[in-house]
Amino acid sequence: MAEKGAIPVELGTEPIGKLLKNYAVPAIIAMTASSLYNIIDSIFIGHGVGPLAIAGLAVTFPLMNLSAAFGSLVGVGATTMISVLLGQKNYEAANKVLGNVVILNVLIGILFMTVSLIFLDPILYFFGASENTIGYAREYMQIILAGNAVTHLYLGLNSVLRASGNPKMAMYLTILSVVINTAVAPVLIFWLGMGISGAAIATVLAQVVALTIIIVYFCRKDRLLHFSRKIFRFDWRIAKDSLAIGLAPFLMNAAACIVTLFINQQLKKYGGDLAIGAYGIVNRISFLFIMIIMGLNQGMQPIAGYNFGTRNYTRVKAVMWKTVQFATIVSTTGFLIAMLIPELAVSVFTSDGELIGLASKGLRMLTIAYPLVGFQMVASNFFQCLGMVNKAILLSMSRQLLFLIPCIYVLPIIFGNMGVWMSFPIADFAAFAISAVLMWDLLKKFSKLHDGDDPSILGSKL
Repeated sequence: MAEKGAIPVELGTEPIGKLLKNYAVPAIIAMTASSLYNIIDSIFIGHGVGPLAIAGLAVTFPLMNLSAAFGSLVGVGATTMISVLLGQKNYEAANKVLGNVVILNVLIGILFMTVSLIFLDPILYFFGASENTIGYAREYMQIILAGNAVTHLYLGLNSVLRASGNPKMAMYLTILSVVINTAVAPVLIFWLGMGISGAAIATVLAQVVALTIIIVYFCRKDRLLHFSRKIFRFDWRIAKDSLAIGLAPFLMNAAACIVTLFINQQLKKYGGDLAIGAYGIVNRISFLFIMIIMGLNQGMQPIAGYNFGTRNYTRVKAVMWKTVQFATIVSTTGFLIAMLIPELAVSVFTSDGELIGLASKGLRMLTIAYPLVGFQMVASNFFQCLGMVNKAILLSMSRQLLFLIPCIYVLPIIFGNMGVWMSFPIADFAAFAISAVLMWDLLKKFSKLHDGDDPSILGSKL
């Protein structure tokens, strides 16, 4: 791994399998640990507050997804730019991107916080809250939103760490924040009796500590990428390019927000508050595997971006296929757990018998097509790594908006509450088909390229 001021040249020389392991494993651990924030909160809230609190927490998912969408809009785009710029040995430009990551994350984080807090109750009711759950949802989100700028900046800078050849440092920071959250949350929830507020405070506090450490890291002048006064100048060109590349994950997360909104509304209509709570639990379980695949994608990103920048297309294709292989193993593992031991997985979050029954049935239905999900996610990220924004956006949004939302509205009319759950595997099958077609077309174009050729044949703007 690249340390201090070293150039991450191993991205273009080390064996692909070894590189992907070195970059993806820390990212997987980091992403899995990151997902543990919400899982830990759900477990403590489910057992320490009750099933309605779980439903209240589930109501906040769309708003939290929207916040994550704005964070990814900056972080993912900037990370891709930095990976390619390092491959091109343009270190001055890479540092300018770093400065704009800070500026954009702070501005967007504060703006999102302000607007959301002003309209918080109407937003939560719109997202499926009822008189029984609004109190829990409001109490949790007021604190989470107060720390929104911290969250955006921490996640953005952590992504830059990975892109600059320091995936282990990024992993350690994420693990540290999760450890702090896990240690502090039960103290606040159970011992100090702060309930759902305690979970939110623990989450924000953990991220403040991690952000402080990462800022100190980037203040060191011997780092390849580091803070200096001249980089903190807003650059419209960098902002535009960064936001354009980050548009695909932004739209994916924004679509997840919209989809969760519709899911909550349909579940509330056909199943009530407990049905929303059941989805909250299922979402936490399934999201754990999604985060592992996202970690694989984050490990692939700097390798693919760097080698694409150096026009080493053989290595670009190799890392894509290796990532697909591992992602399929992960998604298939999630499928097997959901089919074989759903009650055991769900009971981690609650001891309420009715809620366990609803969530177990939902988990099995939601994951029927899970073995195909790994390929679809890697394909979307791969197009993004190459700067093919339009195709990345199409693949990011196809499952959510083109297929899932129509199914969510049509199937419950026929099948009731179960129709909502049936929508997920149908959307997964359809999104996989589109991904396979686009990837096949891309690989045919790649077959015409030799290492060192101009990549314009692929249609990439990077």
